[in-house]
Amino acid sequence: MNDMKTAKQSLKDNSMVKVAAIQMASSPHVSSNLIEAERLIKIAVEQDAKIIALPEYFSIMGNKDSDKVKVREEEGKGPIQKFLSKVAKKHKVWLIGGTIPLTSNSPRKIRNSCLVYNDKGEQVARYDKIHLFGLDLGTEHYHEENTIEAGDDIIVVETPYGKIGLSVCYDLRFPELYRAMGKVDMIFVPAAFTDTTGKAHWETLIRARAIENMCYVIAPAQGGYHLSGRETHGNSMIVDPWGVVLDRLPRGSGVVIANINRQYQESLRSSLPALKHKIIKAV
Repeated sequence: MNDMKTAKQSLKDNSMVKVAAIQMASSPHVSSNLIEAERLIKIAVEQDAKIIALPEYFSIMGNKDSDKVKVREEEGKGPIQKFLSKVAKKHKVWLIGGTIPLTSNSPRKIRNSCLVYNDKGEQVARYDKIHLFGLDLGTEHYHEENTIEAGDDIIVVETPYGKIGLSVCYDLRFPELYRAMGKVDMIFVPAAFTDTTGKAHWETLIRARAIENMCYVIAPAQGGYHLSGRETHGNSMIVDPWGVVLDRLPRGSGVVIANINRQYQESLRSSLPALKHKIIKAV
């Protein structure tokens, strides 16, 4: 009986939690990016965030696409992963490590991997970006398949604050990925959207994924000009299950933060049980 009361109390205590999304304009230098990431994480911790998410490529935005291959790490080893573990443990937070370059089956490619660390600094999940960005529009040309090996596993993680689904940037354009996650409380989308595509589609896609899955979407992004000449869209945001933008940061380094209210989420799902009405089942 006491165990049941404790479990119910724990759920009640964790029904409201602060989540932070960090925005950066990362450079080609890993060491300086880690310093900046820690500074921003500390700001989020000071605002009582319990889950903190970094953007895609937070540790390196190279001058060339191949730069990230040079600093790739084996899973469980290397300065970037050591940093994530240390910071999560130090601040007693769950840390979504944006993406970092991990080894692949090809010496010329990486896995663009989102790592999750618990508040003890333990890696508890890994998601390798499935959908690889390609764009030939005017003077902009991007072909991620040249330097990235795609993942193929859908990853959902149980946390004390609810069930979270992992995705990265271009994945946002594929709603079937999120449907396949099943019923999740939060979706994380670390990204480095180009400014061109971001202006056109970023907010629309983020809000759509929140509405159709009736969950919170936390989207930490790269936002600004990079030494390579690339411009990323920014507009890191947290969106609630009704599609309301709770907080956003248009450009530059900083933190967006909001309360995740699972009781509110459940009330919406009860009032509008769209997830029960879907015909195609999650895998």
